[in-house]
Order: sequence, then C-alpha cells, then structure tokens
Amino acid sequence: MAQAARALWPVGHGLAWRLGGRLPSRLPAQSRVGFAGAAGGPGPAATARKGSPRLLGAAALALGGVLGLYHTARWHLRAQDLRAQRSAAQLSLSSRLQLTLYQYKTCPFCSKVRAFLDFHALPYQVVEVNPVRRAEIKFSSYRKVPILLAQEGESLQQLNDSSVIISALKTYLVSGQPLERIVTYYPSMKAVNDQGKEVTEFFNKYWLMLDEKEAQRMYGGKEARTEEMKWRQWADDWLVHLISPNVYRTPAEALASFDYIVREGKFGALEGAVAKYMGAAAMYLISKRLKSRHHLQDDVREDLYEAADKWVAAVGKDRPFMGGEKPNLADLAVYGVLRVMEGLEAFDDLMRHSRIQPWYLRMEKAIAEAPQ
Repeated sequence: MAQAARALWPVGHGLAWRLGGRLPSRLPAQSRVGFAGAAGGPGPAATARKGSPRLLGAAALALGGVLGLYHTARWHLRAQDLRAQRSAAQLSLSSRLQLTLYQYKTCPFCSKVRAFLDFHALPYQVVEVNPVRRAEIKFSSYRKVPILLAQEGESLQQLNDSSVIISALKTYLVSGQPLERIVTYYPSMKAVNDQGKEVTEFFNKYWLMLDEKEAQRMYGGKEARTEEMKWRQWADDWLVHLISPNVYRTPAEALASFDYIVREGKFGALEGAVAKYMGAAAMYLISKRLKSRHHLQDDVREDLYEAADKWVAAVGKDRPFMGGEKPNLADLAVYGVLRVMEGLEAFDDLMRHSRIQPWYLRMEKAIAEAPQ
C-alpha cells in the first residue's frame, strides 16, 4: 500500500505544475453563481466562501488520490490473486503426475531435467541406471538416458530426450492439455549422423505448444521466446560438448572424474574398480578425439571460459537471469549442464577464470528456494 501511495504522488505534483504551481483561484462565471448565493452583497457568509473554490479543488485532488490509491491497491490484489490461482492450478496439475526419471547422475542431459523438475517443484522418483548393463531400462527400445515415465491417471507416457521432456512438461504446466496429447507434438525419426551412426532425432523439441494467449502470458513477446529456444539449443549443441574434453583433459583429471562417476553412479564393486581405471584411461584418449571433432583450442579450458562468458554477455547486466526476474528454460539448461562438473578441477577453474559465478550462485539460490 505504501508503494502504491508513493506511486500516486507524482501525479499530484504533475497536476500542480501544469497549472502554474497552484490550483486555479477563479472558476467560470456559471460556477461562481452557485458560490455567490442569491443575496446581492458580499456579507460575512459570502466572504467566508471566497476560499471555497480553492478548498474544493484541494478536496477533489485528495479524493482523486484516494480513488487512485484504492484502484491501484485493488489492481495489485487482483494480480496477486491471479498469480496465486495460476500457481494453484500448476500445483493441481503437478499433483496429477507421477514421475520416474531414469538417469545417470553425472550425465549433463539428466542434470538438465533434474534442474527443471526441482525448480518447478515437481516430485519425482529417480532410478539410477547401470551404465554397463542398463538393465533398468530394458523395457525401452530407446536406450539412452534420460527417460521419464509419466503416469497421469490411467495413462502412462514415456518421454525420451532431455529437451523433449522439458518442453512437454512445461507445455503441460502452462496449458493444462493432457500429457497423452502433448507427446504427439514431438515425433521422433531415425537418422544417420556425420559419423555414420544411427540416431533418433526429435521434432519441435525446443518449442512449447501453447496458444497465443498462453505464449503471451509466459513470454510477453516473440523475442523472449526466440531467445530462450536459441540458447536451449546452444546448450545442447555446443556447451554440453565442452564437458568431456575438460573433465578428462589430463590423466589425473580423468581419474578424478571417474572416481566421482563410480562413487555417484550404480556400479558393483568389481565393475566400479574396472570402470574407474579403465574408463579413465579410455575417456582421456577419447577426449582428444572429441577435441579434434569439435575444433577446440589446444587448451580446452579456454573454450569453456569463452562459452561461459558468452552466456553471461547474453544474459546481460540488467537482469539476473535470461528469463528476467526468474530463470527460464535456457537458464535451467545451462545450469544443468554445468552442474555436473561440481567438485572437479574444471568447475573450480571455470568459477575462477570466467564471469559466470554470480549468475551460477543466483541459479543455485533460485532452485533451492523453489516451493516444495
């Protein structure tokens, strides 16, 4: 209320300025008749009424201020009610979903999905997949993670690919369409990549399937929507490919990375020991091929720092997140990708030698403070 009152003061001062710094002391003749009364002479009563136009003008201004304050407060309360209703509607929608995420904890694509689910306070169960046997996902012909199973009433949907999972769930939360219908908006197709390997591609995976009013409410304009899609794709097509060359950059870093993978993943005792040493050696060599394939610099840290600074520049200095006052899907994607390096030398170097740390800490806080 105090803020609303302060917002009205410039209006009053502006009115006085336009009238020469004072309220008018003279009124049109027709108005003055009413103030002069029926009697002819300016008796004591008439003399007392000489100040009435000034008093009435001030009263009118005060009344206008009160009415303006009332309508401003009413608008703010109505906006709060609408936000509360939308939040309640989202909670109602999310409570109808039972989600199970099949993942590798250290996979950047899986981390993206967890960042989205955590920020939107969507409850979910995690099934850690053994990366060697992958018995946990034997039910699926799609053999990559993440995979999300979503139970909505009697309908069970399998969502594949991190960006499809995020786009489909956000569409569900905003539009309220049945998830069974939403998944049909993201069809898959088999294709052969540049290395001659068969891969599964998904159409529309960076699009939220919203009508015009829903899109306007969420983004406010086409530019914000285009920007979000652009940087979500950048996180998938470029940023994620900087992780392996950096965490496996040297034999020591490769060993530390696999120690972390084995500790956080689902391995048997023998599998863990073999994976730690043989996996570290293999990934150290593979990282050199990845460096060549993606045309990275001799010191791959420089590519990582440049990518981080490019992201920070895109967010800019005038907003805490790319989404404005709160993270959007691009913020969550970039954060999810980078988070998998926490605890490793590459992450510490990134925080020290790039400008991303303030944004990263804001993201940590935003997700930690998400309503549970």
